[in-house]
Formats: sequence, structure tokens, C-alpha cells
Amino acid sequence: MSDLRLDATQLDRYSRHVIMDEIGPEGQQRLLEGSVLIVGAGGLGSPAIQYLAAAGVGRLGIVDDDVVERSNLQRQIVHGDDDVGRPKVDSAADYVAALNPDIAVETHETRVTADTVADLVADYDIVLDASDNFATRYLLNDHCVLTETPLFHGAIYRFEGQLTSFTNERGGDEPRPCYRCLFPEAPEPGTVPDCATTGVLGVLPGTVGCIQATEVVKYLLGKGDLLEGRLLLYDAMDMSFEEVPVQPNPACPVCGDDPEIESVSDVAYEGTCEISAD
Repeated sequence: MSDLRLDATQLDRYSRHVIMDEIGPEGQQRLLEGSVLIVGAGGLGSPAIQYLAAAGVGRLGIVDDDVVERSNLQRQIVHGDDDVGRPKVDSAADYVAALNPDIAVETHETRVTADTVADLVADYDIVLDASDNFATRYLLNDHCVLTETPLFHGAIYRFEGQLTSFTNERGGDEPRPCYRCLFPEAPEPGTVPDCATTGVLGVLPGTVGCIQATEVVKYLLGKGDLLEGRLLLYDAMDMSFEEVPVQPNPACPVCGDDPEIESVSDVAYEGTCEISAD
């Protein structure tokens, strides 16, 4: 730790953390020294940004190349009506600045691609995947596995959500799964409609994004059990949670015994995210 001294304002702001034995001033300092790249400032990214900033995670990178539309406001709660037409990264950064001046926000108004992913991820401890498309999910997974960067995944569909966590620590006694162990390839384009086509319950991403943020905070603190090796399924209509075990796949093309993916340039990330033939 560089400095365990919290100033008076910080002691007041984070007092409910500081008095907890599991966190204390040392844990709060870990949060303040942590950095997270949040990919997507939409439905999932909004609550994750809010709660990571409120918790005092000291440096947040926000990646999104979209602008705020009025139809976003039913669920993307870091944006307001006055933000319609603005870049999402700018309105999200303004929200954080108003909430917690301790937090350094770095905005990246761009898409995550095979050409940009390395530079985007390199400066952060953790990646939180709040994206809304399969190409980005597989790209983030493959890059994070190759660089051993922790990745916290969430996805939503209508009334349902799913979450899991990947620490991507390699070389230990216990093999660890990745997103491709769970879903080796993306579904065929057009077979899974997006929320613009099928709709989404406005409060659903709040639940899923908050759980993603919880996992990130636990990881930074080194406390609790993560969702690694477990896929958490949430059904808002039934108000039910179900866990599905996720096992490492020895034949996984990126983290298996004989991986075929050595670089993100080996994969065509549009379509079904298949490994290139050449």
C-alpha cells in the first residue's frame, strides 16, 4: 500500500466500509488504488459505474462509442434527459464527477476491436464486460485470457440475466474456465435478437450490473467467494436464481491444453467468433 492515511472527508465518505472488519482502512485503500475498465456505458455499465464510483474504486475507464438516445433512459441510469445526443462516455463521466470527486475517470469514445483492445486494457487491473454483443464478449475473453486479466461478465435478455467471473490466473494447481469453455462459439448472426427487437425489463440490468460491481469489489478486497466456475442465472419474472457449474474445457481453443488462439488476430470476431483458417 502506498499510503494508508485516509483524509477526514474520505473517512466520512467511506465510514461504513472502514468500520467493517472485512474492509477497514486498508481495504478502502485497496479500492482507491484499484482500476477497472468498464466496457459499455449502457444498461449494465450504468449501475456498475455508479456503485464502483460510490465504493471508491479510484480509477475507472469507460469505453463506449455510442450517444445517448431517449429510449436508453428507461434503464441506462447514469444518463438523463438533458444528455440525449451526447456521447455516453461524457455523460457517465459527469455523473461520476458529481457523485465522488475521489474518482479519476478516463473516457474512451471508441469500439473495442482487435486493434484497440490491447491498448485499452493494458492500463487497468480488471475488465468489467457490460457490452451488448457477442463479438466484444469473445474478444475481451480471448485478450484477457492471453494477458491473465480478470474479467467480470454479465448479460441480459428480456427478463433474464447471467453472470460469471474469470480471474484468468493460469499455471496454478486448479485449471480455471474462461468464457469459451462455457460458450465455445457465438450463435449464428440473427438467431439471438437484441433488446431493440425484443425489449428488456428496465430494472433488470440494475440487478445484474450491481452483482458485477459486487464481484469486482470483492476481487479488489481479496474477500469472499467469486462466481468463478459458476454461471449465475437470474429470472426476474420468477424472482429466482440458479447456479450452473462451469468446468474448464481441456479442448478450449484459448485456455485449453493445446490452445489454437495465441493472439486476437487469430480470430474473426464478427459472425460466430471462429478461429481464422489461416
